[in-house]
Amino acid sequence: MKLIFLDIDGTLTVAGENTPPKSALDAIKKTQEKGNKVFLCTGRNLDMLKPLLVYGFDGVVGSSGGYITVGDTVLYDSPMPDDTRDKALEILHRNGVFCTIEAKDGSWGDDNIDEFIKNSPEGNSEIERWRKALAENLGIRKMSEYNGSPIYKVVVMCNDLSQLDEARSALSDDFNFVIQEVKEHNCINGELVNKAFDKGRGIRKVAEYFDLPIEDTIGFGDSMNDLEMIETVGTSVCMANGANALKEIADIVCDSVEDDGLAKAFAELNL
Repeated sequence: MKLIFLDIDGTLTVAGENTPPKSALDAIKKTQEKGNKVFLCTGRNLDMLKPLLVYGFDGVVGSSGGYITVGDTVLYDSPMPDDTRDKALEILHRNGVFCTIEAKDGSWGDDNIDEFIKNSPEGNSEIERWRKALAENLGIRKMSEYNGSPIYKVVVMCNDLSQLDEARSALSDDFNFVIQEVKEHNCINGELVNKAFDKGRGIRKVAEYFDLPIEDTIGFGDSMNDLEMIETVGTSVCMANGANALKEIADIVCDSVEDDGLAKAFAELNL
């Protein structure tokens, strides 16, 4: 048995969308029929990945590793402390950084974040995800409506990396700053992920649950928030539409999500 872990945006689906190509769904079904298990391994919270759960995945490494399930069993659930959340938001807002916070049951963005995204250039999968999520009303509510739910991750957007300097200095003990490859100079985006977890450690927890060696795991990703996954799995695959830094360390680079890359890679790996 192999354990297969799939990022969503830019890997399983076109960034910001919730419908995988038919070729990918067919490949996933066939590999499951062979006895392999397929997991979503994503920065999305449970609320934002729900539209994909209808396709019969075997579990989830969600919120960048902060929430993990196998079937109906919850293996790991680690939201950040409230005081850490408050400290992060206070520093980021003081420096003009736009923020979205993610709980299991929803996401809340600064009240004017939609204008920031609408005026941002085309660039990478994360910007597109948030642009489309807002446009299609996928549940990102205004920060003023935040209900106090435990938070797993903070997504950040700003115009200059220097706006993150104070936060990096003050929060580096608690957070990894995962900044996406920037293709336009006036839009920086990324996320602050609690150092208590990451996608790679999430994958190890799933492998341990099945008592399988890490060599029997395969991971597919496209952006720098997939780094720990790519570094951890036995066989790593980066999409052709992915970050150059990720391609350099992946075992395999497959065709893009738009060119049926997932299905082609499944065939190449005899999955």
